[in-house]
Amino acid sequence: MTREPAVGALHHVEIWVPDLRRAVAAWRWLLEEFGYEPYQEWEDGRSWRLGATYLVFEQSPALSAGRHDRLRPGLNHLAFHAGDRARVDALAERATAYGWTLMFPDRHPYAGGEAHYAAYLENADGFEVELVAGSVTTT
Repeated sequence: MTREPAVGALHHVEIWVPDLRRAVAAWRWLLEEFGYEPYQEWEDGRSWRLGATYLVFEQSPALSAGRHDRLRPGLNHLAFHAGDRARVDALAERATAYGWTLMFPDRHPYAGGEAHYAAYLENADGFEVELVAGSVTTT
């Protein structure tokens, strides 16, 4: 039996990138590590899907010039449940081979506070991901 996504769950997130080839190199490995599967491919874009949600990366001809600035209004970062602490550490270590840089290295892995184990990474285009260790909790 196929279960319908919860009302309000994300359907997709579309991220415009200045260089599709560079974006694919940076994002593909991480998304596939988390179980995302290639979903769509066209001349100016690619997407990966996990369950009912997919992420789109597009080099749109309508894109205005400039680098993504996570400190301006708009997307700051995407945060992913990454598994246990050892997996977060392994992903953070491997990330550099795919164009990611560890942010806040002086506070890693507790840059989000003493009770929050995570790796904060930034790619060459200024996009940030947060890889969060631990299990999902509900209230």
